[in-house]
Amino acid sequence: MIRSKYKNDPKKGYISAIMGSLIKIKGLERQIKLHELIKVVNYNLLGEVIQIYSDYIVAQCFENTTNLRINDEVVSLNEPLSMELAPGLLGMIFDGIQRPLQNAFDIFEDGGLERGLEIDALSRKKKWHFKPQINTNKKVSGGDIIGIVQETPLIEHKIMIPPLITGTLSYIAQEGEYTIIDEIYRVKIKNEEKSFSMLQKWPVNKARPIKERKIPSEPLITGIRVIDLLFPITKGGTIGVPGGFGTGKTVIQQSLAKWCNADILVFVGCGERGNEIADVLKQFSELVDPQTKQPLLERIILIANTSNMPVSAREASIFSGVTIGEYYRDMGYHVAVLADSTSRWAESLREISGLLEEMPAEEGYPAYLPSKLSSFYERAGVVELLGNSVGEKERVGSLTIIGSVSPPAGDFSEPVTATTKNFVQGIWALDAALAYSKHYPAINWLNSYSNYPEYISEWWFERDFDWVEIDLDWHDCRKQVNEILSKDNDLKYIIQLIGEENLPEDQQLIIFVAKLIKNGFLIQNAYDEIDNYTNIKKLLGSIKLILLVYKEGEELIKDGFYIEEIKELKVIDEILRINRTVPNNDFDKLEDIKNVLLKQIEDLKLTRRVYGRK
Repeated sequence: MIRSKYKNDPKKGYISAIMGSLIKIKGLERQIKLHELIKVVNYNLLGEVIQIYSDYIVAQCFENTTNLRINDEVVSLNEPLSMELAPGLLGMIFDGIQRPLQNAFDIFEDGGLERGLEIDALSRKKKWHFKPQINTNKKVSGGDIIGIVQETPLIEHKIMIPPLITGTLSYIAQEGEYTIIDEIYRVKIKNEEKSFSMLQKWPVNKARPIKERKIPSEPLITGIRVIDLLFPITKGGTIGVPGGFGTGKTVIQQSLAKWCNADILVFVGCGERGNEIADVLKQFSELVDPQTKQPLLERIILIANTSNMPVSAREASIFSGVTIGEYYRDMGYHVAVLADSTSRWAESLREISGLLEEMPAEEGYPAYLPSKLSSFYERAGVVELLGNSVGEKERVGSLTIIGSVSPPAGDFSEPVTATTKNFVQGIWALDAALAYSKHYPAINWLNSYSNYPEYISEWWFERDFDWVEIDLDWHDCRKQVNEILSKDNDLKYIIQLIGEENLPEDQQLIIFVAKLIKNGFLIQNAYDEIDNYTNIKKLLGSIKLILLVYKEGEELIKDGFYIEEIKELKVIDEILRINRTVPNNDFDKLEDIKNVLLKQIEDLKLTRRVYGRK
């Protein structure tokens, strides 16, 4: 992204004031546009114009402003903050303005990152094997796929005509080895021929164009049972994950990165502590994709921004991640952007707003906090893409955004969490009490919600299986589990007064089944070889077994049996151990447990008939 040289005859100005990470500049106010980049010449310090007045401009700097002086020369780079988009992105670790941190580490062996470092985001020397997919003299437009490059063993990188370009393909390179800056094709636009390489650039604050948005219809399968059953997210959906310190936000993000069925993942660490970011980077570099047995880095891009970096770079890192995600979405992939955490970005907005002496809104956050958050989440969605590809009638891709929120002291009423709820379609509310009681994932089933079930019920119905003993599909299971957990919550206040053993038998059954759901279904060990991921068939089988206990239990209680007799069924322990003992590919074991459950219930009834109630 960063250019080592600016354009000829650059526009020049000078620093007139320095306010933390902000600088005032005179001399450029009539020649520069909002969101364009500037550079402080003496230190190669990069900044972005955020305000323009009649006699000066204000720029936020992406690096430390220490030792800057009044009258230091500033030049305009005549372009907005943009991402370099080409083969070579996957497996890379960038900072917020797309400097490759691995390359920086090779330069500075002590692990530091010096101010003003200029380094290409993507290698200009590495060659990629390009295969053309289209012939010359054909009409082409933005989004058309003209060739492919095998970027990693998992991902085929599609070389596309840049958006807003329309013309006739006059030249395309033959199959062979090329760098990302070599000429690959030429397009004749009206009477002018324009040359293109594999490298594109796109401004981070501008959404890439699409044909139209589509209604989501397919879930993003996470392998986390509480999410896939109770609070699902679709491909192209938006979810907020609020949670205080120690509630497991990072573990959930890592589990999603490892197991969710997105094609490409972009992980953005925004303003988190340096040791936490380092731990995440280390773990991701060691993870193996369980589906393909290849390193997870072959389908992931990491953007690392730590809390000791200038606050201005936090916003850049968030939008850098979503811009790269949109690029792969436009190839027809399903992309997930995991942002941890948007609260740090909001805090940077508050700090910059204070430096600008703007009138604060609630808790000191700027009044434009909602518009900033909405501009991020609105870039998610399932979309019909521009352009055509060989053999494809309609090209569809999706961008899913999952944003962590870190409310101070776990207060979900604070402005960032409350505002996020207005722009996402679901909340996975992490509960400190659950986390401290070792219930992971600590997603509170009473405070969380998802607006997506009605869109994906048909998808689940098509993948359901029939058990004649319990005629429930995914939607029915979800509804009944919610009802049981809600009734259990209502009863806890009565239990505090009179004790559980003094409740009617049917209410004790509800409490017992709720415990089965919590301990045998909702709790999940992310580090257990069997329990770390649950496929859709095992998920449905597990919850149907628990609901079968509830169904048969209701009948038994109506017939005069006691709740203690149901609790003493030996199969109950097997049901509680399913998640740790039954692999995903051993569905027959669930069938066996179901048959054992029904037999033990029949034996219980038979015992009653033979020996009588006493």
